[in-house]
Amino acid sequence: MIEVVLLLILLIYVVFIAQLIYGFNKVKTFEKTELKPKTAFSIIVPFRNEAKNLPKLLNSISNLNYPKELFEIILIDDFSTDTSEKICIQWRMANGLIESTLLENLRLSNSPKKDAISRAVPILKHEWMVTTDADCVVSENWLLTLDNFIQQKNPEMVVGAVVYKTKNNWFHHFQQLDLMSLQGTTIGSFGNGNPFMCNGANFAYTKKFFLELGGFAGINSTASGDDVLLLQKAVASNLDKVHYLKSKEFIVKTKPENDLFQLFMQRVRWASKTTSYKNTYAKSLAVVVLLMNFSLIIGFGFLVLGKIRIWYWSSIFLIKYVVDYFLLYKSNAYLNKRRFLLPLASSLVYPIFSSIVGLYSLFGSFTWKQRRFFN
Repeated sequence: MIEVVLLLILLIYVVFIAQLIYGFNKVKTFEKTELKPKTAFSIIVPFRNEAKNLPKLLNSISNLNYPKELFEIILIDDFSTDTSEKICIQWRMANGLIESTLLENLRLSNSPKKDAISRAVPILKHEWMVTTDADCVVSENWLLTLDNFIQQKNPEMVVGAVVYKTKNNWFHHFQQLDLMSLQGTTIGSFGNGNPFMCNGANFAYTKKFFLELGGFAGINSTASGDDVLLLQKAVASNLDKVHYLKSKEFIVKTKPENDLFQLFMQRVRWASKTTSYKNTYAKSLAVVVLLMNFSLIIGFGFLVLGKIRIWYWSSIFLIKYVVDYFLLYKSNAYLNKRRFLLPLASSLVYPIFSSIVGLYSLFGSFTWKQRRFFN
């Protein structure tokens, strides 16, 4: 009986991943042209205790290949206790040609980041809002590529990719594979016409569209989800206005975690959003992925007990490995220049890690930026 259940879960999983691979291929790479920049942007950066990371982000913004009169940056300090505020003030003094504003967050909900973005909206000088995180670095043609895309496609919301800038160690590589699977899922779902995932570190939308959606109303009870839950509201409202921008010049780089506990808390925070999903496809995929990973663990337990044959469990694992490889290979070809390798060790560890994160996120709390949140 357990073998039949394992096979059934695997078949459903393969169908879902195959659909994502098919969708990935349908999203064409965007090639910018020599259009004159004309879109004005408001870059919104919420932060809390990011003194180590803010200088790199702000430096990358200083070096943007975009007319300085066509963008502003709004920094929202979420009650930092380090020198983050001082760093922002020093940068503003040294970069007077860039319009900038430094605000203190105003907590109104259970989500500090949604509060921070909402805090910035009333004072925006420009129609297009672009959010990123304080631990990121943007490419010099980040806004130029986005402007070009907006002029050609006329969207109201644009999603971009995020990748880790890793060191050469297994822990960072493991996180990169995990993030690439999420990016592959994001692109694949857009290609299939049913987008449900994005990353707030590289996310843009018009103020008009944001207000038409009611902002974060109805989705601010969860600590996270300023990106995914807002995207799902947008898709439900007007799918045609929501686009994915697939361009190597529109990829934002961020930092992986160096601590296992912090990685676990981060992934729990991400996973906690799934209980608030309104998209049926998104919920189904999340359940199937969790079941697939958890069934491998349960199956291994039955293997040890002699209840299933070793070749059967190995075949299930191998088929999942191969299907995952194809999606990750495509993600890597877009996100990274380096040669792709899916280590066996990561594939063995991932089902355990993913299952624990998924199950814990349904019932447990998590800490982030020295705060505790309950799901």
